[in-house]
Amino acid sequence: MTPDILDTSKIKKLLFLGPKGSYSDFAKDKFINFFKLNCVSTNLKSISSIIKALKDENNEDISAVIPIENSIEGIVRETLDNLATLKKEEYKIIAETAMNVEHALIGYANKKSDIKIVRSHPQALAQCKKFLQDNFPDTLIEEATLSTSSAIRSLSPEDKTIAAIGSLECAKLYNVPVIETDINDETNNCTRFILLGKFLTPQTGKDKTSITFSTENTAGALNKILTILEKHKINMSYIDSRPSKKELGEYVFYIDFEGHISDKKVEAAFEEIKPLVKMFYIIGSYHSVD
Repeated sequence: MTPDILDTSKIKKLLFLGPKGSYSDFAKDKFINFFKLNCVSTNLKSISSIIKALKDENNEDISAVIPIENSIEGIVRETLDNLATLKKEEYKIIAETAMNVEHALIGYANKKSDIKIVRSHPQALAQCKKFLQDNFPDTLIEEATLSTSSAIRSLSPEDKTIAAIGSLECAKLYNVPVIETDINDETNNCTRFILLGKFLTPQTGKDKTSITFSTENTAGALNKILTILEKHKINMSYIDSRPSKKELGEYVFYIDFEGHISDKKVEAAFEEIKPLVKMFYIIGSYHSVD
């Protein structure tokens, strides 16, 4: 069943990586405002649980917002591993947006020397690694949580030895003091989020397309695909690979490139690529929402 042309008025339920106050929550609000969505928002604990919910409901009424890439840490592996599994249900990326990530040290400690544990999402901890090394002894314990907001929400005034890394907005939401701002190791830190739905988006002239595929485990198999894209003058902006989890040495590839699936050169390239691959799925053609 082919997805309908984009009609966001059909979206009645929007899933996002929670809890409230997470960067996914703020990205979700950007999509709601841009598309003027009239829907109920529901937060789930993990990307995998969001993908499972999409499969279980398998309806155009439900969409989801999940992170896909960070400018410092790179691709979000859990998202990449799950996108190819949506082939049967025909969910597509219908839009993307970027959120600036500005981390702060948050907690009830009177001074940093009181802090023995810092908790946050693994990517946030990694993005503030130098700050943690410069400001805390090697005995500092780093605890991973499902999100930055869950780390902040877990803090208690009764235990000043635990702090969290997250956003100023989230600290304000849960009324937790901010100890120090601007603790990112890199100032140019942003995360890209995607909106998934059972729709095909029309051409805008500034589109990006994402595909995923697997090849036979033979020499030069991937190079044949890349040669076809080059021949049709398709500008590839990203490529990655993940184990297929089906067979040792077999990989699933993920590619972003400039253009829309309705572009003649893209259609021609796909016709050449499909006979050469074991699995092929167009994850979507879409544009950025500012």
